[in-house]
Amino acid sequence: MPLRNINDLDRLKKINAALVSRVERSMDQQGNAFSLFQTAISLESRVRTRTEELHSTLRRLEQSNIDLSAAKENAEQANLSKTRFLAAASHDVLQPLNAAHLSVSALAEVQTSEEGKKLVRQVERSLETMEDLLRTLLDISKLDAGVVQPDIGDVSLEALFSSLRSDFQPVAELKALSLKFRPVNAVVRSDRTLLRRILQNILSNALGYTRSGGVLVGTRHRGDTIRIDVADTGCGIPEDQREAVFEEFHRGTLPATAELDGGGLGLGLAIVRRMAGALGHPVTFSSRVGRGTIFHIDVPVGLGAPADAIASAASMERPRGYGLFGTKVLLVENDAEVLEAMTFLLERWQCLVRAATSTADALDMLGDTDWLPDIVIADQHLDGGDLGTTTISEVRDYLGRAVPALIVTADSSEAVAKAARAGGIELMRKPVKPAQLRALLAHLLA
Repeated sequence: MPLRNINDLDRLKKINAALVSRVERSMDQQGNAFSLFQTAISLESRVRTRTEELHSTLRRLEQSNIDLSAAKENAEQANLSKTRFLAAASHDVLQPLNAAHLSVSALAEVQTSEEGKKLVRQVERSLETMEDLLRTLLDISKLDAGVVQPDIGDVSLEALFSSLRSDFQPVAELKALSLKFRPVNAVVRSDRTLLRRILQNILSNALGYTRSGGVLVGTRHRGDTIRIDVADTGCGIPEDQREAVFEEFHRGTLPATAELDGGGLGLGLAIVRRMAGALGHPVTFSSRVGRGTIFHIDVPVGLGAPADAIASAASMERPRGYGLFGTKVLLVENDAEVLEAMTFLLERWQCLVRAATSTADALDMLGDTDWLPDIVIADQHLDGGDLGTTTISEVRDYLGRAVPALIVTADSSEAVAKAARAGGIELMRKPVKPAQLRALLAHLLA
């Protein structure tokens, strides 16, 4: 209908309002679309920005991981280098320390006055403390660097206890303490060397912190494990020090007799925890102040036959006699100071000594058919790159018999121990304790 035909004013207003409303709705729709368009652009920009930030963060994280990996590798290399350095340094230090041990022991035998004997004993104690510290630092370094690989096998507890009894009985007697090992018909799965060191350190602590009474070592079967107990009647460990005793250089309150054994360095139980961790042998203890302490080591039951192991242990028991008079000793050692000190000590024991510094020298000594050695004592690392185990093998081949032999070395590596075992050769670590050397020589010659 044409507008000129519309005369109704109200009707015109309604049409106008409808048109205005339609236009406004159209404008609102366009405005909303524009707003959405702007929002979409803004979101896209923000997403792009956040994506770039995320990529940047990932790149930084990747670089940080690379840096951390490099730092970890450097730290591991530094740790291994430290271990190798300590091993080399300890070997070099142990050589003159061994010569000092031997010389002091020889000096002790010619002392007649009480004052002279007292001074010699003081020097011996200082040397023993130095030796213990060096060996312990080396052990801690190796364990922390993760280079100790346990050699797990069947270990006869009777043989192990017999060896420990031989080592610690003189210490107990010196302090007027009892030291008892309960007989045990058992074999466990462990590394014999590491397990022995664990028990050595616990026994040393037990005797060092005990004023009266003594120490008892026994075992208990607990299913698939055997629990080794080391009980003492010492001063005990206070409740607030139960965890601290396993920390380096922690020392408890020493009893009045501690001066007899130097009082300890506070490293024994730190070594125990590390070695036990490497073996997977839980170590716990119970203690009462003033009453004593019992340490427990849980070790898996072995697979071997205990009876055979015990028979072997009995056959290895060292005799008390030290008859070395007239024993012919072929001594192979390339360190001049050690050679001189060892020769002097053996001659004080009435041995007949011929010295060499290499395999060739040792074989030259055998040219005199009127002088055939009863025993060979050799260092492992000799002149010209010769090895003591090889020297002993060649000497035996030359003589046509398995002459008793002993490797005395400052090299604490498992490779040397395995080579000695493979050749049927006894092994003793430097610095040598003369009393132990004398007992071992008597045993080998028996």
